[in-house]
Amino acid sequence: MARRRFTVRDIDEILAYWHKTGSIQGTARSLGVDRRTVRKYVSLARERGYVPGSSPPSGGWRAFVCEIVPQVVGRTQPSEAMDRIAAVHGEVIEGLEQTTAATVWQRLRDEQGLKVSLTSFYRYIDRHLLQGKGGKGIRIRREEPPPGEVAEVDFGTLGIWWDPVGGRRRRLYAFIMVLGHSRHMFVWVTPSMDQRAWVEAHIEAFEFFGGVPSRVVLDNLKSGILRADIYDPKFNRTYEELARHYGFIVDPARARKPRDKPQVERMVPYVRSSFWKGRDFGPLAEINSSARRWCLEVAGRRIHGTTGLQPFVHFREVEQRALKLLPLEPFEMASWTRAKVGPDCHIQVSRSLYSVPYLYVGKTVDVRLTQGVVQCFLDEEVVKVHRRVAPGRRSTDWNDYPPEKAKILRENPEWCRRRALEVGDSVAWVVGALLDGHAQHYLRQARGVLRLADRCGGERLEAACERARAFGDPSYRTIKGILERGLDRTVETTSRPTPTAGAFLRGPHALLAASTWQEERGHE
Repeated sequence: MARRRFTVRDIDEILAYWHKTGSIQGTARSLGVDRRTVRKYVSLARERGYVPGSSPPSGGWRAFVCEIVPQVVGRTQPSEAMDRIAAVHGEVIEGLEQTTAATVWQRLRDEQGLKVSLTSFYRYIDRHLLQGKGGKGIRIRREEPPPGEVAEVDFGTLGIWWDPVGGRRRRLYAFIMVLGHSRHMFVWVTPSMDQRAWVEAHIEAFEFFGGVPSRVVLDNLKSGILRADIYDPKFNRTYEELARHYGFIVDPARARKPRDKPQVERMVPYVRSSFWKGRDFGPLAEINSSARRWCLEVAGRRIHGTTGLQPFVHFREVEQRALKLLPLEPFEMASWTRAKVGPDCHIQVSRSLYSVPYLYVGKTVDVRLTQGVVQCFLDEEVVKVHRRVAPGRRSTDWNDYPPEKAKILRENPEWCRRRALEVGDSVAWVVGALLDGHAQHYLRQARGVLRLADRCGGERLEAACERARAFGDPSYRTIKGILERGLDRTVETTSRPTPTAGAFLRGPHALLAASTWQEERGHE
């Protein structure tokens, strides 16, 4: 059981009752206090000469208690835990200048063996470091923002929903935007809390209000803010583009400081209880249509506890005309991600591969994806642009490879056929004969034949290929031998020699004629 904490009023009551009755046991029984507690405070009164029936202190028992309370609760005599923390007082001050109290306590515990609880550590800071500074627990009421100045947003869980399209249960989230002056509210329901849903919800909110506030205050969630920092927050790139397009300032709330956005902070439970609970909804479009009506007819028509006005009426009469106009051009949805350039000079984004210049192999680039374009950035500079391809496909620019490697990779069978046609018909016949057999197996020979044009010239290669074509031997070795021996320069390049092999190569008709002639000779 936790110990009871006695206030000045409690001790004043104990001493007053004892002074009148003179009974410690009766005082304890009447006030519901332990006798040892009554005896502790009575002994302090007796030490100063106060007994039952005597005159009470001149300032009353409350003044007496205020004088002795610090000694009673032991605040003037530091406990053992306070002594341990006091021994590292300098480290505490230095640590608090750089990080939070919890982190300072954790580091002192792990690195210097400080054996005190976190609660005692907080108590020490309150007593010895905040003493005399004042303001602890005091809230300053902010002035009401002018019309069109600020909107506050929040994103929270709404509930479980049966998806009639997917045929399964799904969790839904509510995006809420509240205008700071009129308290008019917009609610957008979505099954995800990703970057696209975050941006789409903002666009829907601005369309609902018919304008854009000057400043948007939001939590430090990853859809909007990547790094929480009161002075230099790092914004999500897509959200930064959205703010630039609509012309509003992103003002992230401090981490774990809900009072930085008080108008929207308690709206998630309100939306959940007033709009969602106890109702059955159909498709997601029906839910969002109902949410719009609820914002106008229910939330917008209630009497707000602070302003005393109906938010929708106040918005329509005052704040709507103070909002910025919507931009004429629609916002182009883009998503940002990061990818590392692999040894093959490609990055993988959305299950597709895109080439990046070989100079950036091993580096991580920022990738911006739109519906039709993929852009790669390094240090805010564009290093590569591709047309977006379907998942599982690859977009490769051979110029992204080193020249010596790009040449080999570029010389595929299609390239070889096109290059051979540029040199001559006989070269095209030789290359085609090689690749028709087994393209990958004879690809190296086809490349070798085409490189002979760089050494000997296209005319000589065409003549050599014509001679090889006449002999029916389109091999790289044959063509190379013809060029080395100069046989491409001889006149006899098109006549085909009579075969010397024993094989009968003149066709079936000649074979039958020869057989008939032999039979006739035999009859003679």
